[in-house]
Amino acid sequence: MNIREQHGTVILELKGKLVGGSLNGRMNQTLNNLLDQGKKNIVVDLSSVTHINSSGMGILISGYSKVKDKGGALKLANLTSKMKGLLSITKLNRIFETYNSVDEAVQSFI
Repeated sequence: MNIREQHGTVILELKGKLVGGSLNGRMNQTLNNLLDQGKKNIVVDLSSVTHINSSGMGILISGYSKVKDKGGALKLANLTSKMKGLLSITKLNRIFETYNSVDEAVQSFI
């Protein structure tokens, strides 16, 4: 996971397989640290994610809830067509705001 900032928005770049495991703890800790620093506009860049399963979806849902509970917003960018289909099937597309690019997601906060 890489973390960078653009126009006051934090971008979390996830890479590889989003299948739970150690990423769950790292994501949770990262979000806690960001929220403690007052950073509440967060974009998760999924462009380098090659696979996602139900545990990976759980990580995103948990992150979304954590950020929302602190008055922030977590948005998704660069989803593959497979990921978009998964969000649609699970009706999570009604919860997550998704964008075609990180730039579009960042602009939505401005």
